[in-house]
Amino acid sequence: MNEYNDIIAAIALTRIPGLGVTGIKHLLDNVPSANYVFEQKDHLTGIIPDISLRLVQALNCPEAFKFAEAEYEFTQKHHIACITIHDSRYPIRLRECPDAPSILFYRGNADLNALKTISVVGTRKATAYGQDLCTRFIRQLSELFPDTLIVSGLAYGTDINAHRAALECGMPTIGVLAHGLDRIYPASHRTTAKDILGQGGLLTEYPSGTNPDRQNFIQRNRI
Repeated sequence: MNEYNDIIAAIALTRIPGLGVTGIKHLLDNVPSANYVFEQKDHLTGIIPDISLRLVQALNCPEAFKFAEAEYEFTQKHHIACITIHDSRYPIRLRECPDAPSILFYRGNADLNALKTISVVGTRKATAYGQDLCTRFIRQLSELFPDTLIVSGLAYGTDINAHRAALECGMPTIGVLAHGLDRIYPASHRTTAKDILGQGGLLTEYPSGTNPDRQNFIQRNRI
């Protein structure tokens, strides 16, 4: 029950008006769990001295919890893991970022805390030379460190090339999405996304129903 409450609270925090990603991270750096924020909201000014009364009042938001409960139901129906920032499965490197997401939605089997992890990103209009260079790099890497986790964004060009090279080499790979797990964008990469689920995973900070808007791609890059 405690895990469920913390997941619901972590999702709800993302829907609190005026509370951005950095603000949520600041809250969670000062309390043991997301659920604690709501349980102790009347005492937060004493726990977090720089918190504003306006923000404390904003935490009284039933709509945020309705959204969170609906999203949790969606994740359970579609076998999506909800990983809060205090969960041991949460990427420890990402946790150090001042704007680390309070919760991640994940489908897959790869370890998000793999000892060897490389992020491969690049232009969406990769030349034949660039694609070949990316493929050769990952092939050579697979010979030296076959357990390396390849992380990219499932986008056109270098990203999808990196995923496909990893799949061909039998390496785990994670696609970080700029939208919810109820869709795949671009749609032409659905087959590759399906293959990734069997040899890695798909990860996002965005709940279902989130469109692949431009600003989301910029924000997801930190992951």
